[in-house]
Amino acid sequence: MFGGKIYTGKGESMDTHKRLRQLLNERGWTEYRLSKACGLSESTLANIFKRNTLPSISTLEAICKGFGITLSQFFAEDDMVEMTPELKELFDSWVNLTAQQKKAVMQIIQAFNSD
Repeated sequence: MFGGKIYTGKGESMDTHKRLRQLLNERGWTEYRLSKACGLSESTLANIFKRNTLPSISTLEAICKGFGITLSQFFAEDDMVEMTPELKELFDSWVNLTAQQKKAVMQIIQAFNSD
């Protein structure tokens, strides 16, 4: 860990500050809004952003929770779908369906999407 970067184990490092800024910008949030969402003090976030310090894992977990994402989603290289409560409910219901029921549901979804 150096200069806001974390070694990912894939021969690469990730710029955590850049990722945090990306998540703030995607949501249109300020650092103040993030501090309220994640329960961290504004001074803690200011240290991360203005002093270029690397957040601890527990701090990063709190930040991710505030954003409504997991650590895995934070470190994902590709776009990941945010698992909202609505999507979780849908997914949990989907895994319990039979193959025939899944096929029927997909046909309904495709019919809605073609309109």
